[in-house]
Amino acid sequence: MAKRVAVLLSGCGVYDGTEIHEASATLVHLSRAGAKVKMFAPNTEQMHVVNHCEGKPAEGKRNVLQESARIARGDVTDLAKLDVKDFDALIIPGGFGVAKNLSDWAVKGKDYTVQPQVEKVIKAFRQAGKPLAMCCISPVLAAKALPGCEITVGQDKECEKWPYAQTAGVMKDMGCTHVNKNVGEAHVDVKNKLVTTSAFMCNAAFHEVFDGIGVMVSELLKLA
Repeated sequence: MAKRVAVLLSGCGVYDGTEIHEASATLVHLSRAGAKVKMFAPNTEQMHVVNHCEGKPAEGKRNVLQESARIARGDVTDLAKLDVKDFDALIIPGGFGVAKNLSDWAVKGKDYTVQPQVEKVIKAFRQAGKPLAMCCISPVLAAKALPGCEITVGQDKECEKWPYAQTAGVMKDMGCTHVNKNVGEAHVDVKNKLVTTSAFMCNAAFHEVFDGIGVMVSELLKLA
């Protein structure tokens, strides 16, 4: 029987929403595996809008659900309507939308909170014994919602290839176990049924990120 997978989006665009290539890679690998996918997003206002040419905030307001519809080709549902019993697994791609719209990590750092609706869904999947997968910056959601979990955001020593490695240190300070992994690898926290991979936390080629997300999806479906 085909696995039913919910994919949680956070807008559209790396600087203020879901990282589009990570979402696309996730969807391609799920499709190839024969999974049935339904996409969700919170029906809330984005923290702000970013001009992606300049990487700077721009005027205007945008809705996370409406922006996520760009990735979902219009077929996206309000996160409030997600019922865990209808799905076998949950995936959350990365992008700054995770740190701005699904949490306030981008503003508060280690003192961040996860958006209540998002935290509720993560905990519900965990309590139901159903697996979760998160890539790029998304594992910070698990670090808060599933205290003490095992995750990877790549490597813990900052360099040109790993510019966001300090995130691993914060996760350790929060009591999580961070496991160093390369971009083409994923880590499986067996106890929490949580699969993570670094994706664009690494300055890697597109195909390397694509392949790493493929490993994440494969490991997730083994647990589903």
